[in-house]
Amino acid sequence: MGELDAIDPSLHGAYQLCRDLNARHGKTYFLATRLLPVDRRAGVHALYGFARMVDDIIDVDVDGSLTETPSSDVHLAPADERAAAEVDALEQRVRAALNGEGLGSSPSDQVLRAFVDTVERYRIPHEYFYAFFHSMRMDIPGTDVFRSRYRTMSELSEYMYGSAAVIGLEMLPILGATSVDAEAPAAALGEAFQLTNFIRDMGEDLDRDRIYLPTEELAAFGVDEELLRSCRLRSRTDQRVDRALAHLIAHTRAIYRTAEPGIELLDPRVRPGMRTALLLYGGILREVEDGGYRVLFERARVSRVRRMSVAGPALVATGWNALRTPSLARA
Repeated sequence: MGELDAIDPSLHGAYQLCRDLNARHGKTYFLATRLLPVDRRAGVHALYGFARMVDDIIDVDVDGSLTETPSSDVHLAPADERAAAEVDALEQRVRAALNGEGLGSSPSDQVLRAFVDTVERYRIPHEYFYAFFHSMRMDIPGTDVFRSRYRTMSELSEYMYGSAAVIGLEMLPILGATSVDAEAPAAALGEAFQLTNFIRDMGEDLDRDRIYLPTEELAAFGVDEELLRSCRLRSRTDQRVDRALAHLIAHTRAIYRTAEPGIELLDPRVRPGMRTALLLYGGILREVEDGGYRVLFERARVSRVRRMSVAGPALVATGWNALRTPSLARA
C-alpha cells in the first residue's frame, strides 16, 4: 500500500509538494516520518507543509518554493509589518478553506489543499490551528501579543501551547489515538521537542533578538543577556551558562518522560516510529552536553551515524527499500 492509495488522485501533487518540503527542511522530522506506517505519512507531510508556510513568514524564505506574485503570496520577506499582514491573510485563507471555500492551483494553495483534506479526513479540531496562528503572532514585533523574552516557564508555556503542544494534539488522530488520555502526553511531547530546539538554537535566536529560554531560570545561575552575548561574541563558554543549560536539559528530559507513556496509546504500528522520533530528538540534548554546552556559538547536531544507529531497527522493520524510495507514489 502506498502513501496516497486512500487519497483522491487529484490531490496527489499537493501531497507530493508537502512531502518535498518536509524532506528538504525537516531532516530529523522527515526521518521519523519515514518510520511511520506508509498509510499514515501523507497526513503528517500535509501538517508539516502548513506549518512551514506560516513559519517561513515569521523567519525567512528558505528557497522560494511557495513564492508567488505579490498580490496573492503568503510567503514574503518577513519585514515586521508585512509579516503581520501576511499571517493575518493566511489565517483568513485557512479559515475560508476549512469552511469549504475553493482553492486555486498555486503552490501555497496546493499545500492548503492537502492540509484541508487531512484535517477533514482525520477530523482534527480547527481550534488547534488558530492557536498556532496566535503563537506565531507572538514572534512578530509590533503585534499586540509580541514577545521577544519570556520571564518564566509559565509565560513560555502560553507560546509553546500554540507553537508546539497543538502540533502533538493535531497528530493524534493520524497516529491512531482513540483515548483522550493521549492528549496530555502528546502536548508534552510537542513542548519537549520545542524546548530542545530552543536549547539547540540559543545562539541563532540571540542574533534574532530572541531569548526563548526563561530569563528567571537563567538568572538563577547568574546568567543575563550581557553574558549570553559575550559568550557568543567571543565563542567561549562560561560555567554559569553551562549550569543553566544543564538544568534546562534536565527539565526538558522530565517532559520527555511525561510524554513517553502516551506512545502506548497510539496505533501499535505507529509506536516504534514514535519511540524512535523521541530518541532522535532527545539525542540533540546529549549532543549539547557532549559538545560542552557550546550552543551559543556552535550548532549541536545528531550525526548521521547516530541517527541511523537509533533509527536502524525501525528502518529494518519498516522495510529499507521502501524507505529509500523518493516518490510518494512508490513509497
